[in-house]
Amino acid sequence: MKRNNLLFLTLKVFSATGGIEKVCRVFGKSLYEYGVENNSAVQVYAMHGNRAAVDDNKYFPAEMFRSFRSQRIRCTLASVKKGCESRMVVISHINLLVIGWLIKKLSPCTQIVLFTHGIEVWHPLSRFKRKMLQGCDKIIAVSRFTADKLNELHHVSPSKLHVINNCLDPFLPLPDNEATNSGLRQRYGFKETDKVLFTLTRLSASERYKGYDLVMHAIVNLKLTHPEIRYLLSGSYDVEEKKYLDEIINRLGLSQQVVMTGYVSDEELAAHFLMADIYVMPSIKEGFGIVFIEAMYYGLPVLAGNKDGSVDALCDGKLGWLVDPLNVFEIQNAIEAMLNDKEAHKPSRELLLKHFSYDAYKLKVNNILSF
Repeated sequence: MKRNNLLFLTLKVFSATGGIEKVCRVFGKSLYEYGVENNSAVQVYAMHGNRAAVDDNKYFPAEMFRSFRSQRIRCTLASVKKGCESRMVVISHINLLVIGWLIKKLSPCTQIVLFTHGIEVWHPLSRFKRKMLQGCDKIIAVSRFTADKLNELHHVSPSKLHVINNCLDPFLPLPDNEATNSGLRQRYGFKETDKVLFTLTRLSASERYKGYDLVMHAIVNLKLTHPEIRYLLSGSYDVEEKKYLDEIINRLGLSQQVVMTGYVSDEELAAHFLMADIYVMPSIKEGFGIVFIEAMYYGLPVLAGNKDGSVDALCDGKLGWLVDPLNVFEIQNAIEAMLNDKEAHKPSRELLLKHFSYDAYKLKVNNILSF
């Protein structure tokens, strides 16, 4: 009889700071706790990265983590062997699905569960990928939008689809107003009376869908009635996108309003959120948007787009303001309303934790793992 093993197969866990890596860390923690509570042997295999990153990690013990340092063949062979010994294999990304397909061929009774995050499944797939997708026993979508896309584009049966929204990292620092005394305003040249809009995202010419350029166009009019408005745009950027944004800033005359910070370390994230007045990111291709719930965790009013997974993160508008992400006037009007009455637009902490706490997430994960 097959042992009660669980395998979580990932691309990266600790060697990057993106949204999918955050999902993998928190899911790995919930998987570890499920294993302890249900006497299941759990392993996390990562195609990339190294074991050193997990040695002192708080999410799960180092002994359940194995990294293959980009050795694809070695990772594939080891994953197939381990998968065939397991009751369930959870795959973090569709790019690893071929390994799940091989496991299913060799061990039909092993359940294959695939995580789908967003844009990677929002377009037509090759015939082989569609076949592998249909072969999964369960598919987890991080938002209703992605679940609908899976059904619409790839005809995935609703009975296989399970929506599990991403959650707040249980190790996020607690909100602390003293963190605003970190000298950030002085660093960025902001006055205490300035009203700061904040966007945190990777700035890439190949992923130009976060809406920060439209926010800049909205600020052109907003600065006439709110001369104290400032826009803090944070995140690593490529050369092409930096040039593109510098041209917009110069053309619109926003050199006094917009500050691009580049990469912000995890240690300084809380201070940046607490310094800001509003979080704005009217994206059109957001799978979910963990940064939205992080911003709300720190008490910020949030503006997001209404055409993607952001709708889930804002609880259909109950936690923040949803706008047409392609309509500059809607973006402008929403920002102005928030600036005029910030307190009225702060999210409900009770509602936020009800939907996006780690405990709520873990309950949903346990339901997937238990059958």
